[in-house]
Parts: sequence; C-alpha cells; structure tokens
Amino acid sequence: MKRPEWAPDGIDIERPSVARMYDYYLGGSHNFAADRAAAQAMVAAVPEAPLMAQANRAFLRRAVQFLAGQGVRQFLDIGSGIPTVGNVHEIAQRATPDARVVYVDVDPVAVAHSRELLDGDDRTTVVQEDLRHADRILAHPEVRRLIDFDQPVAVLVVAVLHFVSDDDRPAELLRTLRSALAPGSWLVLSQASADGRPGAERAEAEAVYRRTDNPLWIRSRRELTALFDGFELVEPGVVWVPQWRPESTDAAEDAERSAFIGGVGRLDG
Repeated sequence: MKRPEWAPDGIDIERPSVARMYDYYLGGSHNFAADRAAAQAMVAAVPEAPLMAQANRAFLRRAVQFLAGQGVRQFLDIGSGIPTVGNVHEIAQRATPDARVVYVDVDPVAVAHSRELLDGDDRTTVVQEDLRHADRILAHPEVRRLIDFDQPVAVLVVAVLHFVSDDDRPAELLRTLRSALAPGSWLVLSQASADGRPGAERAEAEAVYRRTDNPLWIRSRRELTALFDGFELVEPGVVWVPQWRPESTDAAEDAERSAFIGGVGRLDG
C-alpha cells in the first residue's frame, strides 16, 4: 500500500486505527484501506455503525453548546479524534470567542491534522497523549499554557471509554482528572453500550475491534453512571445520546439504535 503524503512517518498503515475508522464512519477521508476494511466489517456486523458515530458527534455538539451556555470558557477534549465538521473549538468559540480548547489524542494522524487545522489559533492546541496517562495530560506544558485549573474546566471524554478496559482502571483515571478541577467544572462522558442489543451483534463488533490496538470494552448504563463519581449529573442523566437534551422530539425516536450512552456532570465545591 502506498503511503499518502499526509501520513506521518512511523505509523503502521496496514493496521486499523479506531480514530481513522471513526473518521470513515463520519464520511472523512483521512483513513487507509485497512481502516476502511475494518469499518466495513463493522458495518456488516452492525449496520447502524455510521448512525452511531453521527449520533455521538451530535451529542458532543449539544453538550458543548450547553456548557458554553453555562459560562464554561475552557475545554479539555481527551480522545478528540481526527478533525471533522463541528469541532469543539468551532462550537465553543462561536458561542464565546474567548473560549480555550486543548485537544488530546494518541493517534498521530489525528494529532497531525489537528495541528494543521489549528495553525495560527492561539486559543486552541493539540497534545499527543493517552487517557490512560491522565497525570501526563494534566502536567503537559501545552495543557498548562491554555488551561487555568483554578477556574472551571469542561473535560470531554467522548466515545473513548469503550477502548479503556477495567484493567486500565477508568474510575481511577477519571478521579485523577477530577482532582485537578476547580468547583464548577464539568465532565462529559459517552461510550458504546450493548444494553438491549443482541449478544451475537456485540460479539461480532468485539471481533472487528480486536483487529486494532484498541479492543472494545462495552459497559452498561449503570457502569457508566458510576464513573461520574464526584459529579452531579444534570438532567436527563445517563441516557442514549440522542435522548440527551435533543433539539426536537423526533431526534430521540429509536434512540437505542445509537448504541451510545452518555451524560454530563457538574463538580460542586
């Protein structure tokens, strides 16, 4: 396979990446044949896969709009992925031009394209790091340059936790992040759930993602709710993502087809 000019040196273009598969679901072009093959296998197993990605992206947009309306001016987006329409800084800065955003992703393609997109934007930056190293994210100079942790911050961990196994202690990682936050900060979480879906479908999806470096770790609504420990959930709590403050009643119909659950919580003093 010929390596595209935009592909950073050193990445394995023969092995699927979850960030590039997600880019494919959203109609992006920064993916390789291996990513497309894995994504197409996922669509064969779960035909709603592109719909799931779109529903999750719409949840992210609504959550950022809500937070901007609550006066949040600082956003830390962990697992931000490859830039696409409706990035966090675009949404936040449209509502509040002084908003500051730090993107964090482990995928070098996502980071390279984020840097290209953000060139010249002194209120937004990107860091290559992994949620599994929450302490390193908090200590990173670029994070510290833009984020004042003495003021409220919105931490976004959207469509990431299903790639973090229980062995990686997600609750502990989130506690590390929470410990750095000022009262009035926020946490946004979403992840894939198999609640109410056929077991065979889940098994096929897990088999597809075992081809990547990030196998799936599906959780229930109860498990995701527990990860908001220390935060007060805002209405409507942890729900299928189309049900989280939808812009129309029609948007929440057949919400379970999205396969993503999510919610937003506030850290009180």
